[in-house]
Amino acid sequence: MPAIPPVRVSARGANRLRGGHVWVYRSDLLSSAGIPPAALVQVVDPTGKSLGTALYSSSSQIAIRLISNRPVADLPGLVRERIRNALAYRELVVHNSDAFRVIFSEADLLPGLIVDLYNDVLSLQILTQAMDSEAMRETLASELQNQFQPAGIVERVDARVRELEQLPARQSALISGEKSSTVFTMNGVKFHYAALEGQKTGSFLDQRENYAAAAQYAHGEALDVFCYHGGFALHLAPKCSQVTGVDSSRPALEVADENARLNTREIEWIEANAFDLLKDYSGAGRQYDTIVLDPPAFAKTRKNVDTALRGYKELNLRALKMLRPGGILVTCTCSYHVTQPDFLSTISEAAVDAHRILRILEVRTQAKDHPVLLDVPETSYLKCVICHVSS
Repeated sequence: MPAIPPVRVSARGANRLRGGHVWVYRSDLLSSAGIPPAALVQVVDPTGKSLGTALYSSSSQIAIRLISNRPVADLPGLVRERIRNALAYRELVVHNSDAFRVIFSEADLLPGLIVDLYNDVLSLQILTQAMDSEAMRETLASELQNQFQPAGIVERVDARVRELEQLPARQSALISGEKSSTVFTMNGVKFHYAALEGQKTGSFLDQRENYAAAAQYAHGEALDVFCYHGGFALHLAPKCSQVTGVDSSRPALEVADENARLNTREIEWIEANAFDLLKDYSGAGRQYDTIVLDPPAFAKTRKNVDTALRGYKELNLRALKMLRPGGILVTCTCSYHVTQPDFLSTISEAAVDAHRILRILEVRTQAKDHPVLLDVPETSYLKCVICHVSS
């Protein structure tokens, strides 16, 4: 095996790795000349002391992604082992579902790789130069095939990320097997899944445990805002007398309606802008017993946080005005840059302005198959707060 080239990092970069993080930014590289894209490198501090082995990107601002704090002699073997370890962890934490995240990038010590299982179909997303090499692709495909024997493996392409990583353009496609659509089950609810359609890798598995938690408290007339394929609405339907789902995407609502029929559940679907609908309904005095707010990420970068918080406050203010006493508010943000304290403070401000008193029933995060590394805060992004409206 050829010698692994060293990359020297600054004291700040070294301290970041010693503190448990796995990233070093390009601004903290002291030497990287001649290192090829996707290289396996040895990371050393300013004195030359080894800090571990990492995957190198020649274009990303995250230049170094640590893969081990030890020397790595067999990268394909290590990747196979990490995949098996990730699956063993899911066997511990995933229950009552044949759909879950198998690999969650850095959180599974496989940076730049996302893998989801939907019944008998795997969805794969590659986000870094190192994971995109032909040798790595072959390793991933063969190990995933061995572990799951799926009817199909689909690659979902994030064109923007590939451009940032200076990777050749690709199209999302079926790369193994013959099947790219299926029906999967979570918490006893069935969902259609088409791997080459929809957002992210196709569905919102990170809310699986929050769907079940919300259903524990839901009652009466329910409104699911930003419902997408109906995840919350379908879980709430058995507990509620009436459920309405709202989304601005007609294709998403068409899938939601198919899911409702699949589960023989009566749900009203409305195509509308959520902000406009909540403003109109609130002004008209519409009342509900349960309201779910699950918007897309409003803050893609740190500079968008203030704008995002204003958006979250408006949504929660409108919803709180529409909830009857004893009602349930389920409110979410998937913006990593919006911290849990800031989100709770925003909900509190909305409650004060709406003259409502809230009891927090649960403060939740993403499902356990989307693990959070204690020293890598970027792995924690989803916040879900369930509140009881007492007045």
